[in-house]
Amino acid sequence: MKSEPLIVACTSDFAGKVRGKAFPQDQFEKRQKRGIGWTPTNVQITCFDMIAESPFGALGDLVLIPAPETRVSLDYQDDLPAEQFVFGDILHTDGRPWECCTRSLLKAALDRLEALSGLTLHGAFEHEFHIKDGGCALGSAYTASGFRLQRTFGEKLLSAMRSAGLKPDTFMKEYGVDQYEVTMGTSDGIAIADHAAILRELVYVTAEHTDRQASFTPLRDPAGVGNGVHLHLSLRDAAGNPVTYDPDGKDGLSEPAGRFIAGILKYLDRIVAITAPSVVSYTRLTPHRWSAAYNNLGLRDREAAVRICPVSELSDVSVADQFNFEFRAADAAASPYLAMAAIVHAGVQGIEEALAQPDATEEDVSILSEQALKEKGLVRLPGTLEDALDAFSSSDIVKDWFSAEFVDVYTRHKKGEMAFLTDKSEAEICAAYEAAY
Repeated sequence: MKSEPLIVACTSDFAGKVRGKAFPQDQFEKRQKRGIGWTPTNVQITCFDMIAESPFGALGDLVLIPAPETRVSLDYQDDLPAEQFVFGDILHTDGRPWECCTRSLLKAALDRLEALSGLTLHGAFEHEFHIKDGGCALGSAYTASGFRLQRTFGEKLLSAMRSAGLKPDTFMKEYGVDQYEVTMGTSDGIAIADHAAILRELVYVTAEHTDRQASFTPLRDPAGVGNGVHLHLSLRDAAGNPVTYDPDGKDGLSEPAGRFIAGILKYLDRIVAITAPSVVSYTRLTPHRWSAAYNNLGLRDREAAVRICPVSELSDVSVADQFNFEFRAADAAASPYLAMAAIVHAGVQGIEEALAQPDATEEDVSILSEQALKEKGLVRLPGTLEDALDAFSSSDIVKDWFSAEFVDVYTRHKKGEMAFLTDKSEAEICAAYEAAY
């Protein structure tokens, strides 16, 4: 019997999971207008498929409207069906953005940035993940032999990225056991997160088509290396010109860029509950794991929360176009839309408050005394998801960026996730997240 092609209309939710509902391919144009039905309580499905306490219960109706620019259609030319999916916005039935739609929340943050400063964002996410039972021998870190073990997967993945409208950049064997990294070219505004969400699905789909299983868990082993997500950003003016770089600015940063970064760092301890939102995220966000443990700005420091990235004088791209900063306190348990929304709001707050650009650290801040940290304006990031949620939900400024409903629902969601892990050992918790992501 002939099969009828289906397209999955998707949302990236509070758990960082891509959930959706399929419809016949020939209805795509109609669905851009009428959408598909969605249920508010769906947002409370945790990464462990438990429904956290929900204020919505069985009540309410929403619509998920596909965004055609995110449509992906891929045929791997094997025995499996072609892959078709599209991301979209969740709206009330009267057309208003739903307060808990992650894509709508990012749109609002980007609108706030442009309204306040006239600036837009340019950037890209980079991702680390691992192949379960990938077979890498001891001594495979960064090696060509480690790459060759997953060459077929990597080449198909980059081909899928290009077909989906993403710009493939690099694929490499990373440091951790069976760990790999994939990066892509830059894009603008909402597309930065769209492409990150698409990439994660492409990794999963390509793994399935090559008889592999991928995981983006923030930490698979308490004693091992975690998988991070890094967001590279730069600012552009209304004409699209790069405005992050100032050769006369401190550390090469322009005034708006310095203030934007200052806002991120000032509010980092309150937004990390969104950017690194799993229980195991906080084992990873500790010193000497090449992640971030403090709210510091660093020059080429891969343990800084925000890193000023290097530029190459050998490149054919101008310094101003190359110049960017990297947010490192994030992982793939977070929706890229929601993580980016929190980062943007914090940065805009820094511009609004005219914050001074912090000094970049040039040492291992984990060995500094409490007094030295205080003098530098540095704080240790929350040590647990519970502490991070407390900091997030108790900040009136942060709550104003979103809505009271969002803060309440998100906090309940994460408490439901934590409840599932009660009485589990650290190893069992890591195993649960590896399976979930």
